[in-house]
Amino acid sequence: MGLNDQEWQQVLTMWGKVESDLAGHGHAVLMRLFKSHPETMDRFDKFRGLKTPDEMRGSEDMKKHGVTVLTLGQILKKKGHHEAELKPLSQTHATKHKVPVKYLEFISEAIMKVIAQKHASNFGADAQEAMKKALELFRNDMASKYKEFGFQG
Repeated sequence: MGLNDQEWQQVLTMWGKVESDLAGHGHAVLMRLFKSHPETMDRFDKFRGLKTPDEMRGSEDMKKHGVTVLTLGQILKKKGHHEAELKPLSQTHATKHKVPVKYLEFISEAIMKVIAQKHASNFGADAQEAMKKALELFRNDMASKYKEFGFQG
């Protein structure tokens, strides 16, 4: 389920737009994730006290973590050759945070929706399909690594 060169180029071009405002995009991704799937907030101790959208919008911790989440770009830039980057990430997500693979699907959906919202004119069907494939590759590889760490996720 790899991507061809053209698809990777579309992904990386789009990700360049995301990187122009990592904090804004990351915060928007988390806001959308928690709105669409409030149960995911239970994985974040520092966000549990945030009850309203206004509290979430004003949370500096959420803004900072949004940037952390979108360091996913460093993995995407490896064009599928991300073993070295993926191993420590999957280990912490499997053994420390215990993040189910389903939640990776949820955050991928949130990423797609935020990009579509913020960059509609540049995120046509081909770019969306390429990004979807890249995020699916990431999730599948994370799931494989989870199993290596004994987490079924």
